[in-house]
Amino acid sequence: MKTNIKSSTTDSKSATSFIMYFLLFAWAAIQIFPIYWLVTFSLKGNSEIFGGNALGLPKEWLWENYGKALINGKVGLYFMNSVIVTGITILVTVIVSLMATYALTRMIFRLKKQMNVFYMLGLTVPIHSALLPVFIMLRNFKLVNSYMALILPYVAFAIPMAVMIFIGFMSSIPRELEEAACLDGCSIYSVFFRIMVPLMKPAVATVSIFTFLQAWNELMFAVVFISDTKYKTLTVGIQSLAGQYTIDWGAIGAGLVVATIPTLIVYIFMSKKVQDSLIAGAIKG
Repeated sequence: MKTNIKSSTTDSKSATSFIMYFLLFAWAAIQIFPIYWLVTFSLKGNSEIFGGNALGLPKEWLWENYGKALINGKVGLYFMNSVIVTGITILVTVIVSLMATYALTRMIFRLKKQMNVFYMLGLTVPIHSALLPVFIMLRNFKLVNSYMALILPYVAFAIPMAVMIFIGFMSSIPRELEEAACLDGCSIYSVFFRIMVPLMKPAVATVSIFTFLQAWNELMFAVVFISDTKYKTLTVGIQSLAGQYTIDWGAIGAGLVVATIPTLIVYIFMSKKVQDSLIAGAIKG
């Protein structure tokens, strides 16, 4: 009898494991399929894309589509512009938000509560609702058609979310660490840069990923504020690959692959930090 019970239990566990792995495999296939489709799409010509082979492997691998996109379509220039804008946006957002969070969580000053509310109100403002006033302000300061035309609004709308994440994480750090550092002779700047900033690495990774996705994929501001080819980012530049009368869809697909690769790389290398940040915040908070 015991043997039958053990065998039935083992069979039920193996069946459950099989179903679980099957569902996970199916979910992974669903998630990976768009990437597969985009890569194969970028290696085909218009005749093959619209000729009934939209989902299969290319019959003729047109690697020159990437050359058309990078050189003729100036995707290489647009890529570098996106890297510059996104990199500076992440750097400024992280630095300013960390300093603001340290002041809000560790210092006592007038209007502290009002400042905290002010930052949180920024989360309630849709980024594109400020399109017209931001454009008028940038035009008055003669910043339209420059990197700053994108960096300034990107940073402004990324800071509230960053401060909210940093406050939740920094509030969980024991104050005794700072007190011990002060007893050892550290100044407030040493405490901030040597004690607090290293402990905030998981939260910094989280903010960096969110800010990267927001700045890298943003389109509306980039379309309105930038018309000079020299400053166009990838989201706007890929649109310009579409001609007035004909569209080379393979070259557009190649440009989209180039735009997607950095997002995949950033998430692969930093997703563990995001998980650590969320887990730490849940346990300590």
